[in-house]
Amino acid sequence: MIRKFILGLLGVALLVAAFFIAKNTIANKKEWNPAGERKLVTGVFVKTVKNTNSPITITSSGNLAAKNRVELYAEVQGIFTGSSRLFKPGTSFQKGEILLELDKKEEAIALKAQKSSFYNQLILLIPDLRLDFPEAVGKWDDYLRKFDLNTPLPALPEPESEKEKLFLAGRNIYTAYYNVQNLETQLRNYTIRAPFSGILTQALVNPGALVRPGQKLGEFIDPGVYELEVAINTAFGDLLRAGKKVELHNVEHTQKWTGRVVRVNSLVDPASQTIPTFIQVSGAGLKEGMYLEANVAARDEQNTFEVNRKLLVENDKLFIVRDTVLDLVQVNPVYFKENAVVVKGLQDGMQLVARAIPGAHIGMRVKVYSDESAVQN
Repeated sequence: MIRKFILGLLGVALLVAAFFIAKNTIANKKEWNPAGERKLVTGVFVKTVKNTNSPITITSSGNLAAKNRVELYAEVQGIFTGSSRLFKPGTSFQKGEILLELDKKEEAIALKAQKSSFYNQLILLIPDLRLDFPEAVGKWDDYLRKFDLNTPLPALPEPESEKEKLFLAGRNIYTAYYNVQNLETQLRNYTIRAPFSGILTQALVNPGALVRPGQKLGEFIDPGVYELEVAINTAFGDLLRAGKKVELHNVEHTQKWTGRVVRVNSLVDPASQTIPTFIQVSGAGLKEGMYLEANVAARDEQNTFEVNRKLLVENDKLFIVRDTVLDLVQVNPVYFKENAVVVKGLQDGMQLVARAIPGAHIGMRVKVYSDESAVQN
């Protein structure tokens, strides 16, 4: 009986305790307020927009090629006997020096034989001239005295009348003269001289080799002046003029040169819709085939702002901050650089998001702070 009494008493005590605990909990409970809920706020860096005039620079690239270039080909056949200097790539030659010479002994003998025959014809001509054209004998006597088998043939004396001209033609004087001139021209083809001071960039034959007509022998360039061919978009075609200055630099951006536009092709590449443009440049450090980038100043674009290309959303939108909330505005990209883009459509004073925000969306709450506060955090 006592045990039942104690258990009953404990049960009543527990009920009373539970009643008072529940009453106390209800009394201390606060009404839930959605406005007081803690919300996640992202910190962002912003840049205040101030539109300016942005210079539009056309960037293109290409390989240097010597402006003065000669491809050496053989016009006659013969054994390569040598040159003024070593016929190897990289060898410098001065204007007029022998680049390459072929054996011409047989041709030289044939020329002298032809000139001797022509000389004999002139000697036989003098007696007939004394009879028919005595006034012309003096100039032909002078011509015979100056005649030399070892020097180029001088020009024939001019006939003083049509009758005299026909007289000379009837005795094959003109035919014999031009036969000699033809052999002299062929003999000169056995020697190739430097048309200007330059460097041999390609040598395809060695001394002692048999050279045939039409065979390529090498390439010779002037290393003082180069041209760079670049492709310019047709949108800027009307801005390119001969004489326009162009900034050039190598791939590493360690060297710079200043060139100028010398030619603009009127033909548009149908595949790329670009215009071939030629830039002339000279200076230390330039080499044949060198890869260069060209920056051509085209025009100034009014009321524009430059931003990082990574900030573009869907290629034509940017995030801004309005009253601590993200918003997306439409812009018009007018010019793309390597890492930046020049846009129109932003208003002065707008707070442009300066760094990309992962998961950014319209209506997202943000906290604007400066670079200094970011460093402290």
